[in-house]
Amino acid sequence: MRGLLHTIWHLVALLTVKVILIGLLFLVSLLVLFHLIHDVFADGDTGFDQMLFALSDHIRSPGMTRAMRSISFLGSYHYLIVMPALLVLVFSFYKGMRWNGLRVLIISFTTSLLNQFLKNYFGRPRPAFSLLEMSGFSFPSGHTMIGGVFHGLIVYIIWTNVKNKALRWVLSLFFTSFVVLVGLSRIYLKVHYATDVAAGYLMGLLWLMLSLYLLGLIEKLYLARYKPGPQKQV
Repeated sequence: MRGLLHTIWHLVALLTVKVILIGLLFLVSLLVLFHLIHDVFADGDTGFDQMLFALSDHIRSPGMTRAMRSISFLGSYHYLIVMPALLVLVFSFYKGMRWNGLRVLIISFTTSLLNQFLKNYFGRPRPAFSLLEMSGFSFPSGHTMIGGVFHGLIVYIIWTNVKNKALRWVLSLFFTSFVVLVGLSRIYLKVHYATDVAAGYLMGLLWLMLSLYLLGLIEKLYLARYKPGPQKQV
């Protein structure tokens, strides 16, 4: 019994505060996502959606609409095809950043596939009164989920590679603002319900954390097997 308790205590001691916080964030995000799905598809609760639509109506103007159209581009198909490819190309020139290039390539591609699967699985129609003509299903928001994962991944790369603390914070907040603004633009333009956007944020966060964890394991296994060790002197 003492041996078992000692083993358990040893495993707990290995968990850092960072690991515990990330685990809690993942669990809370998952629970909130399940609750959101239940509200939308089981209870049909749209109070949150109507409240956000009403708020966007209060601030609507031609100038605001033009601005929101421009912001929405940061989560569009064209932007999210070109920018990840460009980033991968840039990272390929720096040996220390090639793993990050692989992360961008794999995570961007799998996020797009997952989003399409979820849209078709839930099959929620888009709002009938949108300001833009859009095709496809609505839940979860692709602009929010795919764009959020891409910009969130950029924030992760910045946070783990930029040594200057002030610059790290400025760049991280800059790209985080893209994530927030794209989601708000989709509600304002009424091409998505607020619950679509919320689901996009949650699913994007969950997939980004899971992808980074799995790719981190693959990287460790690869380096352990193929990284040359120090050569013995003769």
